[in-house]
Amino acid sequence: MKFTKLHTDPQSAARTGLIQTGHGEIHTPIFMPVGTVGSVKGVYHRDLREDVRAQIILGNTYHLYLRPGLDILKAAGGLHKFEGWDRPILTDSGGFQIFSLAQIRKITPEGCTFHSHIDGSRHIFTPENNVDTQRIIGADIIMALDECCPGDADIQYARKSLNLTKNWLERFSARFHGTEPLYGYDQTFFPIIQGCIYPQLRVEAAEHALEFAEAGISIGGLAVGEPTEQMYEMLEVLEPVIPRDKARYLMGVGTPANILEAIARGVDMFDCVMPTRNGRNGMLFTWNGIMNMRNAKWADDFSELDPSGTSFVDKAYSKAYLHHLFIAGEMFSAMIASEHNLAFYLDLVSQARAHIEAGDFRSWKDATVKKISSRL
Repeated sequence: MKFTKLHTDPQSAARTGLIQTGHGEIHTPIFMPVGTVGSVKGVYHRDLREDVRAQIILGNTYHLYLRPGLDILKAAGGLHKFEGWDRPILTDSGGFQIFSLAQIRKITPEGCTFHSHIDGSRHIFTPENNVDTQRIIGADIIMALDECCPGDADIQYARKSLNLTKNWLERFSARFHGTEPLYGYDQTFFPIIQGCIYPQLRVEAAEHALEFAEAGISIGGLAVGEPTEQMYEMLEVLEPVIPRDKARYLMGVGTPANILEAIARGVDMFDCVMPTRNGRNGMLFTWNGIMNMRNAKWADDFSELDPSGTSFVDKAYSKAYLHHLFIAGEMFSAMIASEHNLAFYLDLVSQARAHIEAGDFRSWKDATVKKISSRL
C-alpha cells in the first residue's frame, strides 16, 4: 500500500490524498461503509459501486472469525471472493468488539479470551493468531490487535491499557513481517493509537505506534463515551505528531459533522455504522439537515428525499412514500434509507475533497456543519 498526499487546505490541517492498494485506488478523505459480516446491511454491492460510489468497505475480524469461520473463508479464497467485492477491504482486528463484550471476555498479557455471543464457545485472540486470522480473511488493510480503553477511564487504567496495546503491537508486527499474504496481493497493517483522553498518553502511544507504521496509522478509543470536544482535542494533540506522509484513520466516527471537523484536523479515513443503523430506524442525513421519516409531517410531502442529493433513491422516491414504508414496517424502507445515507456520506467526503482542492474548505466546512446538523 502507498499513500500520497496531494492537496492541503491553507486554513486547516485538511488534505487530500491517494491510497494505492492491490484492489484499486482510494481517494481521501474517504468514508468506508461497514460490512461487518461480509455485507453492508440492506445494500446491494451493485448499488455500493454505482450509486453510493464506495471505494472501500470494511469487514470485522471478530464476527468473520466466528461466522462463517476461517475454514470457509480460506476455501473461498478470502473475503473479496467470498462476498464478491473487487475493491479494497479493511478489517478491524476485533479490538473494539473485545471492548464491547466486557461481560464475556478476559484480557491478559497473552491475549483476550472471550465467549462467542452466538453459542457461548470459548476462544482466544492473541496478536499472533490475530495476524493469521486477518491473513486468511485477506483484507488489503488490516488493524493491529489492541485494547480499546473506555472513554471515561482514569489515567491509571488508561496507562495499563496502553502498555498492553504497545506490547501487543510489537508482537503483532513481528508476526506480520514473519508471514506472507495468502492470495497473491499485498496486505498492510495500521498500528492503533490509544491513550484515552490523556494528551501525554496519546503522544506516547503515537510515537510508539509510528515505529511500526508504514503507509498509515489508526486513531482508536475515541467516540466511546467521552465528550465530542475531547475527541477533537485529542485529534489536535496528535495532528503535529503524526507525519504528513501517513494516512490517518479515525476509527468508528461518526456523524457528518464529526467527519468534517475531523477532516479539518488532518484525518483521512472514517467508518461508522451510523448511516445504515440510523437509516434502518428512520433517520435520514441530508444536505438540508436531519429527518426522522416516521414523523407525521412527512405523510403528505411528495417532494424528493434530498433535492441536493446525488443518489438514485433521492430522485426516485418521495418523503411521503418513505414515511409510508416505515409506518407499514416494510423492509424496503431500511434499504432506501441505508442507501441514501451512505450515498450522502460519500458525497460529503467528495465535496470535502473538492473544497480542499479549491482552497476554501474551512469556510465551506463551517457553513455546512451548521446546515447538516439541524433537525428538520
